[in-house]
Amino acid sequence: MPTLRRTLGLLAIPAVALATALPAATAAHAAPENATAAATSSPTVRPDAAAGGWLARQLVDGDHFESVFNGTAYPDQGLTIDAVLAFAASRGSDEAAAKATAWLAKPEIIGGYLGDGTTEAYAGATAKLLLAVEVRGGDPAAFGGVDLPARLRSLQTAEGRFSDRSQWGDYSNAFGQSLAVIALHRTPGGAPAAAVDFLANSQCADGGFPLSFGQAACTSDADATALAVQALAATGRAAKANTGLGWLTAHQNADGGFAAAGATASNANSTGLATQALLSGGRLGPGLKAWGRLVKLQQGCSADPAVRGAVAYDATGFNAGNGARATAQAVLGLAGTPLSTLSASGAAPDAPTQACPPAPATR
Repeated sequence: MPTLRRTLGLLAIPAVALATALPAATAAHAAPENATAAATSSPTVRPDAAAGGWLARQLVDGDHFESVFNGTAYPDQGLTIDAVLAFAASRGSDEAAAKATAWLAKPEIIGGYLGDGTTEAYAGATAKLLLAVEVRGGDPAAFGGVDLPARLRSLQTAEGRFSDRSQWGDYSNAFGQSLAVIALHRTPGGAPAAAVDFLANSQCADGGFPLSFGQAACTSDADATALAVQALAATGRAAKANTGLGWLTAHQNADGGFAAAGATASNANSTGLATQALLSGGRLGPGLKAWGRLVKLQQGCSADPAVRGAVAYDATGFNAGNGARATAQAVLGLAGTPLSTLSASGAAPDAPTQACPPAPATR
């Protein structure tokens, strides 16, 4: 059985994948509303800002998220990184983002997430953290004592795939490959051509991209396609990216949303990533339709004040167990900024609240 460190390494998978990669009993552990995540707040009518502000107030001890395994809470570096990216996309909650980034740099936190770099090293986790540090404007070559670009490049195989180095096996997939291409594209050395080729060549015959590599049947996945499209567009593979966007458009649900692999109902995570890819890729019609679906899933002024701004995972309503994961990736779609150019520069420090009219006076 994998050790706890190996389990934590799996948290490199973006939040949307955790719904299938981890047991159903696993849930994000969030702090109560108005805990210590943000000292100040201001009302906003922007859906992305309101969602980011709510997410900031859910951070445990104001700087991280946790997940529960068999009744025990563990640090959730993956979800914390999702939140850092969401804060940048929403152009706010920068105070919370700075605290979360400092938490990620702690030796015990970064080591548990990336592996020790020798016997254990996880490609997806390294790529995701590298992207977050770049978005925050930090020094990726010396983050928490780790040279993230060098570590990631060391995990590239001869065929161009970024793979885990682990006694527990290789859990790398298309999410990690796409994030690695995007993150390395943002470095002075750029993304290796072999890595871009490997991702481009993984495209299924129908135009979408699979989550897992090397399967007998290439099965396109909305989440994997959304990330691959962004990676390929950033690295000049316009034809491949456009074909992927076409697949997304053809597989959009009637309500505007997108479903996870093997499901039919729209969810906020898949819809958030797809919306980000569509809007940044110039597919404004389907992109705005998907954006509207995310807004409908957002908790508005009629909801409990403690959850206003949060985004429900699906149409069944808000669930505290998956609300943080759903909201983090929904923000990416609500903002529409591609990961290749996402930056925290100029983000406001406070965590906004959903602007609502005052309650009517009672006698």
